[in-house]
Amino acid sequence: MKATTRDILDSLMARHPALGACRDGILAAFEALDASFRAGGKLLLCGNGGSAADAEHIAGELLNKFRKRRPLPRDLAAKLPAELSSRLMAALPAVSLVSMSGILTAAANDISWDVAYAQETMGLAARGDVLMAISTSGNSPNCVAAAQVAKAKGAVAIALTGAAPSRLSEVCDIAIRVPEAETFKIQELHLPVYHALCAMLEEEFFG
Repeated sequence: MKATTRDILDSLMARHPALGACRDGILAAFEALDASFRAGGKLLLCGNGGSAADAEHIAGELLNKFRKRRPLPRDLAAKLPAELSSRLMAALPAVSLVSMSGILTAAANDISWDVAYAQETMGLAARGDVLMAISTSGNSPNCVAAAQVAKAKGAVAIALTGAAPSRLSEVCDIAIRVPEAETFKIQELHLPVYHALCAMLEEEFFG
């Protein structure tokens, strides 16, 4: 980990002291994502309600710039028209399972909503990928099922939840349990956690 990447984590802890208890989980999540992206893997994301919006948010930060411009690799830029390559940025592969409305509604209708994300994960997850399941309760059945499928396919499963132990935190390889119990307060702490992860990854790959 670069010194600047560690500085981002230290800054998060300074701005949100309550997250001190989550430091090891956040670092473990960063290391899993870093290893996956370096090996050509991707991040899958899922959640419900506000957590679905968070999944979309994270995908957006990784697929586009977050804090800094990310120049394309020279060999790739050379294969594109200069006017186009100068406007595009390098990205990290992140897929929000939330936004795939066709398969999501088909699986929910044909099977059940509880396994809709799991069905998407069945088709998309590969060994070395990462699934991040976001659930304030940690007990969303569709997120738990997706994590179970991800692990069965050799992906790393990360839970982003509230403080209470949950089905998701038990199933996942890594659990970030922010120290709040009410839904909106949990969501208020989820955002700085995943913003820090996005900033750390951006610094590591494009700094």
